[in-house]
Amino acid sequence: MNSDELFKGKRVIISGGSRGIGLSIAKKLAKGGAKISILAKTAEPHPRLPGTIFTAADEIEKCGGKALPIVTDIRHEEQIKSAVEKTVDEFGGIDIVINNASAISLTPTTYTEMKRFDLMFSVNVRGTFMLSKECIPHLMKGNNPHILSLSPPLDMSPQWFAPSLAYTMSKFGMSQCILGLSEELRSEGIAANALWPHSIIATAAIGNTLMGEEAFPHCRKPEIIADAAKIILSKEAKKHTGNFHIDDELLSNEGITDFSIYRMDVTKPLWKDFFVPKNTPQVEPLLDIMNPN
Repeated sequence: MNSDELFKGKRVIISGGSRGIGLSIAKKLAKGGAKISILAKTAEPHPRLPGTIFTAADEIEKCGGKALPIVTDIRHEEQIKSAVEKTVDEFGGIDIVINNASAISLTPTTYTEMKRFDLMFSVNVRGTFMLSKECIPHLMKGNNPHILSLSPPLDMSPQWFAPSLAYTMSKFGMSQCILGLSEELRSEGIAANALWPHSIIATAAIGNTLMGEEAFPHCRKPEIIADAAKIILSKEAKKHTGNFHIDDELLSNEGITDFSIYRMDVTKPLWKDFFVPKNTPQVEPLLDIMNPN
């Protein structure tokens, strides 16, 4: 059985799947025949961001999967409960949970408004905890059940906290959920793992809110995350849990050698992402623009 066939009929629920990395992962699993429930807020087109939850569903179904778009704000418990219930009613259960939704604000403490602090903790930490929590009873009855969060390795280095304390705490909070869930659910055979990019990924968030479109040539495509996620989710849940994967390191260990296919521009140097531990092997050279020294 090839790896695509492992996802035939798999029942997936993903937060923030209307664009970018989340949509790329959903489309990758859809090519294997997965049934995918998308939880996102974007019901109407955004002036600066491409796509809606409904256009994402169309793209997923064109890839061969089945899509269930559910307009959901994951900050609200009743909306999460309703989305999980609708997913189970439609698909008959849940096998895979992907915590992809995330809010970002790269500001130092004195410039971080409390409404942004609350947003990041409500989406990143509380949303991850709550979606995982509500899905656990269904994962217990699932087929090779996995929880996957898009969050970084737990590296308690001050260099990550000093520039953007609130955001860093919220992203590491997502990873702490994985750390705890992996051990809590080990006896149930439910895997909990995290995945993080080594380089910056070309998404709308990069172009619109962080570094501007001039960063795109120095990025990799979201497909590298999708390929890495597919590998993680195809592994035996009882044996592969509690890992904090870096995308290119994982792919390299699986025998992938051509990383040029993921580059936005092979003539430009790659820029290293936040929160990547210093001892992470470099599959391709990366410039650390956040810490040039």
